[in-house]
Amino acid sequence: MKIYTKKGDAGKTGLYGGKRVFKDDIRVECYGTLDEVNSTIGLLRAKLDISHEWQTNLRKIQKDMMDMMSHLARPSDVKKVNTNPMPTDGADFCEQWIDQLENNLRTASDYFLLPGGNEVSALCHVVRTQMRRGERHLVSLMKEDEVHEAIPAYINRLSDLFFTLARAEMDKNMVEEEKWQLFVYKRIKKEESPLSEEEKAAKKKTVRPKMK
Repeated sequence: MKIYTKKGDAGKTGLYGGKRVFKDDIRVECYGTLDEVNSTIGLLRAKLDISHEWQTNLRKIQKDMMDMMSHLARPSDVKKVNTNPMPTDGADFCEQWIDQLENNLRTASDYFLLPGGNEVSALCHVVRTQMRRGERHLVSLMKEDEVHEAIPAYINRLSDLFFTLARAEMDKNMVEEEKWQLFVYKRIKKEESPLSEEEKAAKKKTVRPKMK
């Protein structure tokens, strides 16, 4: 069977169940962006050694992404059942991995960071930002049709995961993080908390006398 069908030459594609829509339809934008993310995860895996400790989990994520894309390609009014599994454990899976990674980091995840570091950590940030773009398209789709609750939860958590993977990669290789500023909720908490005696003393030293 040939890879090309010529059915999409006029700018339309088929959804799960047979309906044809334009290729810039929000549903296609959504699962198409997640396909882009999945390809970048594939590039990340290719940069890692075949025996790298992340390989198994990244492969699971790629498979789950394929399953989610197939469900997103199916409008809710289609009678044909999608037999691909729904990764209902996705968000929990991400949280467990994030907790494991953070327990091994030398510093807490308190700051916005300039994306970069080394090639692997930079790729993790590319995945993270592509995932957020896919999430924005997903939200637009959710305004038009029903989406299983497991999908937005998983996509949201995946972005957090790849931020943490980027940090873990830099921490492991002793690459210094380039910090921008504290997360907003951290800044608010810091502003609301009373100063320690050391902070009060340091603040007094930095106060300049008024000019007469």
